[in-house]
Amino acid sequence: SYDRGSTYNVYVGKKQLIEGMDKALIGMCVNERRLVKIPPKMAYGKEGYGEIIPPDSILHFDVLLLDIWNPEDTVQIKTYFKPDNCSRTIQVSDFVRYHYNGTLLDGTLFDSSHTRMRTYDTYVGIGWLIAGMDQGLLGMCVGEKRIITMPPSLGYGENGDGSDIPGQASLVFDVVLLDLHNPKDGISVDNQIVPEACERKSQVGDFIRYHYNGSLLDGTLFDSSYSRNRTYDTYIGKGYVIAGMDEGLLGVCIGEKRTIVIPPHLAYGEEGTGTKIPGSAVLVFDIHVIDFHNPSDSVEIKAYYVPTDCEVRSKKGDFIKYHYNASLMDGTFIDSTHSYGKTYNVVLGSGQVVLGMEMGLKDMCVGEKRTLVIPPHLGYGERGVDGEVPGSAVLVFDIEMVDLEEGLPEGYMFIWNGDVSPDLFTEMDKNKDGHVDSVEFSDYIHRQVSTGKGRLAPGMDPNRIIDNMFSNQDRNSDGMITEDEFKLKDQEPKEHDEL
Repeated sequence: SYDRGSTYNVYVGKKQLIEGMDKALIGMCVNERRLVKIPPKMAYGKEGYGEIIPPDSILHFDVLLLDIWNPEDTVQIKTYFKPDNCSRTIQVSDFVRYHYNGTLLDGTLFDSSHTRMRTYDTYVGIGWLIAGMDQGLLGMCVGEKRIITMPPSLGYGENGDGSDIPGQASLVFDVVLLDLHNPKDGISVDNQIVPEACERKSQVGDFIRYHYNGSLLDGTLFDSSYSRNRTYDTYIGKGYVIAGMDEGLLGVCIGEKRTIVIPPHLAYGEEGTGTKIPGSAVLVFDIHVIDFHNPSDSVEIKAYYVPTDCEVRSKKGDFIKYHYNASLMDGTFIDSTHSYGKTYNVVLGSGQVVLGMEMGLKDMCVGEKRTLVIPPHLGYGERGVDGEVPGSAVLVFDIEMVDLEEGLPEGYMFIWNGDVSPDLFTEMDKNKDGHVDSVEFSDYIHRQVSTGKGRLAPGMDPNRIIDNMFSNQDRNSDGMITEDEFKLKDQEPKEHDEL
């Protein structure tokens, strides 16, 4: 048979062989080798076989059994590894991705998906595979490993498959299942950990910041936001992410953790994304929601302590002193005035703090305590603050107003606390030369403030305010104010801010 390059294929005990060979083959195992001696009476007897075998010849056969099967054989399945968690198994019409080594019954390797470094991807139970594999894959779960042995009637039959698989060959497939889904599948959400306090859930149009680990169904990690030390930031329900993630991020709470399983037709489809995500791959995302907001959000203000005496409330122009603790929505600490042992001092409406803080500090009285939730478009925006506040982050401030100094009316840098002297210019012109220089002007204003007759706008550098006032009065910019140039506020054109 070696000279012919093909095995001898025959049924045993059906008188298709000489009697001696029929008996000699009984009880042999695959890959067993026997030396068989057959007397003439159990071989070709006194007649022999043409010119090849003389009469009364004793025959010697060196036999190596390569394959054995019975017409009644069916697929044999031997599972040698099964994961503890097997929540879903292959059913008819499922699409699977698996690796395999294919051998003949004697161990000869004829094919392997591992050598191609690519899974075999196919539907099960609808005739895309040989019948034995269609049957042998049913009931497998992801991660399971099994050996599927099939007779030729359920493999490639009498003709085999080219030069690799001979006719009438039993086939053995060592299979590991990597992936499984059905075209009818939607996403699934598992392992939800929802915070007890969940006042708001994400909706279409919200902007969300979340961390994730992305893996294939067999556990292979393909991406992680944690490795970049940065959240993934996106709008929900607007097509900025794959369809399955768009759906899976709806209805989440801040701080929630969940596992989102996405079939390929809601992910990257048949093409995948190159080397990291193969085609037709089911994706598993373990996500942690850090925060979300909507572009229409304003500042959320919650006063949790208001003093009994709360008649004077902050307004634009007031100089206020307050303490704060700042954090992200997930509780990550950002900053605190208590760490520095001093208050934060600002003039409301002067642009010294982010717009959301301006809004949150208004209409507040000394001793009041509030929690402010500030969306990024009223905070530090898409860029954030390098090393401190992530881009597009919602901020939480716990604030306490410690002191408030009433500001001046809008447009004023200085006001009189009493009646205005009818002879202001003469009082300023200390050397009586008919001009008021910057020193005379500054000395006069400082004297009015120190004696309580006047008041400068609080919270700003008084010298800069006075220099600005002098410049506005020195209309020809010659460094001197004449009596003709000098005007009070009510003497000015409406668009000019003066004394």
